[in-house]
Amino acid sequence: MSSERGFLRVLVLAAAVTVGACREEGDVQIASIHFNGVEQIDEGALKGALQTREGSWVPWGRKRYFDRRGFEADLKRIEAFYHDRGFPDAHVTSFDVALNDTQDKVSITVNISEGEPIRLAAVELDGFDVLSERDRKALQDSLDPLVGEPIDRITVRAARDRALNELRDHGYPHADVTLSERDAGPRQRRLIFQANPGVLAHFGNIEIAGYMSVGENTIRRQLTFKSGDLFSLREMRASQRQLYGLELFEFVNVEPDETVAVDSPVVPVRVTVAEGKQQRVNFGVGYGSEEQVRARIRWDHVNFLGGARQLGLEAKWSSLDRGVRAAYEEPYFLSPHFSLAFQGQAWQDHEPVYSLDTLGGRVTLLHQSNPRTAWSVSYSDEFQRSFVTREALEDLSLRDELIALGLDPTDGEFKGRLSLIAFEASRNTADSLLNARSGYGMSARVEQAGGWLPGSFNYWSPNGEARYYLPIGRSVVFANRVRAGTIDPLGGSLLRIGTTDTLGDLQANVPFWKRYFLGGSQSLRGWGRYEVGPTSPFGLPIGGLTMFEGSSEVRFPLTDKVAAVAFLDLGNGWLRSWDFNLNDLRYDVGPGLRYMTPVGPLRVDVGFQLNPIPNLKVNGEPEQRHWRVHFSVGQAF
Repeated sequence: MSSERGFLRVLVLAAAVTVGACREEGDVQIASIHFNGVEQIDEGALKGALQTREGSWVPWGRKRYFDRRGFEADLKRIEAFYHDRGFPDAHVTSFDVALNDTQDKVSITVNISEGEPIRLAAVELDGFDVLSERDRKALQDSLDPLVGEPIDRITVRAARDRALNELRDHGYPHADVTLSERDAGPRQRRLIFQANPGVLAHFGNIEIAGYMSVGENTIRRQLTFKSGDLFSLREMRASQRQLYGLELFEFVNVEPDETVAVDSPVVPVRVTVAEGKQQRVNFGVGYGSEEQVRARIRWDHVNFLGGARQLGLEAKWSSLDRGVRAAYEEPYFLSPHFSLAFQGQAWQDHEPVYSLDTLGGRVTLLHQSNPRTAWSVSYSDEFQRSFVTREALEDLSLRDELIALGLDPTDGEFKGRLSLIAFEASRNTADSLLNARSGYGMSARVEQAGGWLPGSFNYWSPNGEARYYLPIGRSVVFANRVRAGTIDPLGGSLLRIGTTDTLGDLQANVPFWKRYFLGGSQSLRGWGRYEVGPTSPFGLPIGGLTMFEGSSEVRFPLTDKVAAVAFLDLGNGWLRSWDFNLNDLRYDVGPGLRYMTPVGPLRVDVGFQLNPIPNLKVNGEPEQRHWRVHFSVGQAF
């Protein structure tokens, strides 16, 4: 092996001489890196472990330059990478460094002999009898997928940490876990996790340090444990997340007292915080294909009158919506898990089919048992004035419908009161709110207006959404979303328009702006905003009482900052309640680009319609395009 290393060093020097003979080494860009012989490991992960990396193919991307010393070190890194992953015989056999014709870029090819790996034959737990049978089985089940795979030292260390944390989560803060290997046949090993749990311990005194204007009781209410509880590392981490969630602190640390003797059954805890700014002003401007130019300013006080009470004021202007909102939240209503929030608004919405003025407010009771799961009950009472578009007024087939909805057929105006109560439940395990790579999210909402409530409308509506993010390898993400909902009028008159069942029954008890209009940057991207759904005989979108839509995306990086997307959208809206017809779905496909920023990715998508809507009108004119371009901020879902 030493002779091989010497030979490779000579080759590296020769490559450097070749490069340097043509141009200064630091001026030669790396165009590409290829591996031959890589079959049993992730090639992308191997590239990510090296100092020598490919430059970006886009003109504004980062350039990478050839460095002899770095490349020589990378040849050793390649072998170390394989050895850590269970391939002790892997080595670099040769490589080629080729200059292009202009002698300013180099292509690198590395030839690798992987050899046969040493595989894991069994994983055994010893000394974990202090755990319940259920917890031992769960731990064993989490380790069993390692069996049959090469002995990856990184994965094994992570498994050891998982086993150790399992003990520390169940009352054993001084636990230790050691690893040992035993032969189990040719190129086979048994891996034994040996536990030394130590003394069963409970939480002792909890000391709070670093707070100033935030009261100590506010901090203690966020702790998921108390003195006397069984020691749990998991609860300490959960408490730390809870404290960060208040948005009051720049720094939070929840840790046991390290000076406690290893045989102590009582473990004191120290909670250290550093307060951040309690009053914040955020201002932003931007552009989107739907909103056009937008501007927003928001003021927040995250400790209003103490006790982590929050007060916020917001003003926004765009072509789609504008107005002002005020919100207040009482975070500890009845118990630490309940909060009570109030919101008032004076708001205008300008959609392609209608405009809406809203004045009113909402009160919400929220229960959140943990950061991932929540449910709420809210009551809204709003006075609203709406107008349908000029195109709707000019569509004579809609005249009776406008009258039935209470709109003035001369100007399309409606004034009324919408009072509703809503129940929502959600669970979110996604690893990021801005750019999720793994996990899932589910939400359900049921709202009812009218009945025993005051107001001008009478209906109930269930809606649900599910999202799932699956990582593929180290960098690719397969993202999926499904949404569905319906609006069921409660009583009221039925009005049939048209001479056939094409349009069906329209309900006067459902506000026009509550109907489902699909299409746009967050929906079916082959169409513009609100363009998908039932239409009048003359092609004007009129919205539906039932909808279903789904999307799938494959997201893969191009550079550190730029990612590409391939997507498929499907969905439609139907005129009647509960009238799902999956044979009548609209489809679109297309590519997209994402530029990563601290506030989320800047997004551009180009959607192409696979089955265009016949006789569709946009702004009163027959639509000829069968594609759309959308600019926005944040992932589509």
